[in-house]
Amino acid sequence: MNIAGLSVGDSSLSALNPLGSSGELDRDAFMQLLVTQLKNQDPMKPTNNEEFVAQLANFSSLEQLEQLNGNVLAMIGLNQGNALLSQLTQGSSLIGKNVSWTDPSSGVSSSGTVEAVKITNGLATLQVNGIDIPLGSVSEILADSADGADGDGSGDGSGGGDNEGNE
Repeated sequence: MNIAGLSVGDSSLSALNPLGSSGELDRDAFMQLLVTQLKNQDPMKPTNNEEFVAQLANFSSLEQLEQLNGNVLAMIGLNQGNALLSQLTQGSSLIGKNVSWTDPSSGVSSSGTVEAVKITNGLATLQVNGIDIPLGSVSEILADSADGADGDGSGDGSGGGDNEGNE
């Protein structure tokens, strides 16, 4: 039924709509609705105060849950950023190191020197001998030939001990 002079898009009707532009009831709209309900209640049958308190408590709880949800989502984003930074740090510490890895698609083990680290689709990827290798595919970090075969950095093959058998 159409009433002459009023249409669905009429701005005077939008003030009666308790829903915001997103279609959700916000705090102000809820309070307006509650006040309107109080103003228009039957004076012979007033609404019980406990009902209003319960409505306010429910709305307050819902609002707190929404805030908690926003905080949890922010924490998840922060944790993802920290995990990405951790992967990048771990990968960068491998630059110049010899690593061995297993290709996840073929199962073939290979080794080579890490040349660079980059983030691809949210995961750290090592560039080894011109091939992109996921950081998670690295199975072993090998001793660098420039540091000596014993891995202590001295290059003398002594292993860092006193060579007398007293350890």
